[in-house]
Order: sequence, then structure tokens, then C-alpha cells
Amino acid sequence: MKYNERIREIREDHFLTQQKVAELLNVGQRTYADYESGKIRIPIDNLLILARFYNVSMDYISGASNLKKEYPRK
Repeated sequence: MKYNERIREIREDHFLTQQKVAELLNVGQRTYADYESGKIRIPIDNLLILARFYNVSMDYISGASNLKKEYPRK
């Protein structure tokens, strides 16, 4: 699964709007929609924010793995 598909899937699983996630990332809703559609790449910093927020590993949110592991805590 591609990361843009994964971030959409996770957002929908949490019953969040694109606007709410865009606010979390301090970007506009249109920008976030472009992340999900794959029109523009999401910056790694924003992927880290989403991984922490959803408590999933970077491997999972990036689509590198289908194993839903928790975000590593210090």
C-alpha cells in the first residue's frame, strides 16, 4: 500500500476530516487533500507527526509494512 493511501485509510478509521488533520499539521485542507491523492509528497516531518498522533510505526504509515505496530516511545 502506498503512503498516501495509508494516511487516508488511517484518517478515515479515526473518523477525522481532512480539515482536522490539516490543522494538526498546520497546513491547508487542500494541501492535505493533495497529500492523500498523491499530487504532492508529504514531508517526512508531517509523517512523523501523523505516526505519533495515530500511534503507529513509520513503517506502517509509510506503507513499508502492513504490520500495525505502535509508535516507538522513548
